[in-house]
Amino acid sequence: MTLTRPLPGEYAEGYAPYIAAAPEGDPLALLAAQLDEVTTLFSGLSEVQGGHRYAPGKWSLKDLLQHLSDAERIFAYRCLRIGRGDATPLAGWDEDTYAASAYADGRSVADLLADFHSARRSSLELFRSLPEASWMQQGNSNGRNVTARCFPYIDLGHAAHHLAIIRERYLPGLK
Repeated sequence: MTLTRPLPGEYAEGYAPYIAAAPEGDPLALLAAQLDEVTTLFSGLSEVQGGHRYAPGKWSLKDLLQHLSDAERIFAYRCLRIGRGDATPLAGWDEDTYAASAYADGRSVADLLADFHSARRSSLELFRSLPEASWMQQGNSNGRNVTARCFPYIDLGHAAHHLAIIRERYLPGLK
């Protein structure tokens, strides 16, 4: 199976930034490589560094890692539902509510990283298992029309977006 980049008519503008942020190439190979990138970035953090916030009221690095796991699961779930032909509109989610109730700062960096590993590996297994015909199934997610094949790209671009923010705003403040 060769997964190709979705075309603009397959997704609403709200998804465009994440799809655009996904690098060119095989999205499943890139998702696997991104797992290594996240591992390298977070495995070197101390617990104190994991609690770092670049400004008051911003998420900690642990919160961000938890957010990546939450988003991973939600994107995979949406892909599963739409890829299986389920036309039921799927609700959105409030990432700030999820972050506030996850209490990521109370977990270790290693535990959060293991959780992300599990979520990403599960997504990859799902994406690899979908038959070719599933990818063009169309559904509605968060009030937006989208095909199943958009979700590996949305997943990839979403994580790339947050990794860029981490490098730009968080890492310079770590000592």
